[in-house]
Amino acid sequence: MKLAILTGGGDAPGLNAVIRAVVKTAIYQFNGQVLGVRDGFDGFVTPNGIFPLDARAVSGILPRGGTILGTANRGNPFARKVIRNGVEIIEDISQQILDNIHALKLDALIVVGGDGTLRIARELHDLGVPIVGVPKTIDNDIGGTEFTFGFDTAVNTATEALDKLHATAEAHHRVMVLEVMGRDAGFVALHAGIAGGADVILIPEIPFSFDAICSKVRQRIEYGTHFSIIAVAEGARPKGGEQVYAIAGDSVYAARLGGIGQMVGKHLQDSCGFETRVTVLGHLQRGGSPSAFDRWLATRFGAAAVHLAVEGNFGKMVALQSENIVAVPLEQALSIPKRVNPQGDIVRTARDLGISFGDA
Repeated sequence: MKLAILTGGGDAPGLNAVIRAVVKTAIYQFNGQVLGVRDGFDGFVTPNGIFPLDARAVSGILPRGGTILGTANRGNPFARKVIRNGVEIIEDISQQILDNIHALKLDALIVVGGDGTLRIARELHDLGVPIVGVPKTIDNDIGGTEFTFGFDTAVNTATEALDKLHATAEAHHRVMVLEVMGRDAGFVALHAGIAGGADVILIPEIPFSFDAICSKVRQRIEYGTHFSIIAVAEGARPKGGEQVYAIAGDSVYAARLGGIGQMVGKHLQDSCGFETRVTVLGHLQRGGSPSAFDRWLATRFGAAAVHLAVEGNFGKMVALQSENIVAVPLEQALSIPKRVNPQGDIVRTARDLGISFGDA
């Protein structure tokens, strides 16, 4: 058996654990061969983009963040930006990638990535590539699986930040706003907000009112608590308003969210009169050693992906459902984006604790 593995999209803690599990399972259980693909799909068209992975190559990588393969979140082979004669153009190199994959005589290609990378994988599978997917994202927004690896570590990082902000907020009687990642899903902000004792949590699934946030802070002051903690998902937006973008997108690259935390902080200071400070956690959420849960989940995903490849169960991704690892068709997993349920148990629990979502 001859496998190749690549990691695409933004990095997430646990990627190396997946790579390690794939290599060890393929070698020890099936006497197989594994090739590593550097920098996502780009590795199929760049010099030295393919290299052998053996047990020695993955030794010691379990606790490491990042990915030993490298990754690329702008490596769509169906729409790739390149410079030709000083002019930027968009080209489709999918046929070149297909030819190179077939030339390697792979039995399977294991693709580890988020929804964007897995959509590319599904398109390549439709063109005849034997694909097995592994869902990865700190945002936890891929359908078909209860959790993606990387999410737990990101939540732990955000929770630790909230814990530290509590101390300085209380000392200076300030409102502290923490902006976290998550794109269009509010899972990181919601889970970290509850775990970190936030007073207000703003998520994309529940549009907020600035007046409601001010009202919550004033209420706390009336009760004698002269500080407040607000966790804001980068994709949150005010009622009737739009999401805030740090970088505009185009026909190939998606726009990059960022700035809603500053908007909330400015309003609290300028319009409500509260001394406010804003912290944008940013890529700290992607870094660091993966949590025990993420290592556990990533390892199970990697081993299960090899089994799917051996069985010829292609066009599917591994997923966690009720503590079991199952196979889910890529098309099904990607058909409906996973979002926080505004009427769900987690939101209800937060409201029971008196946490405001800025909607009332």
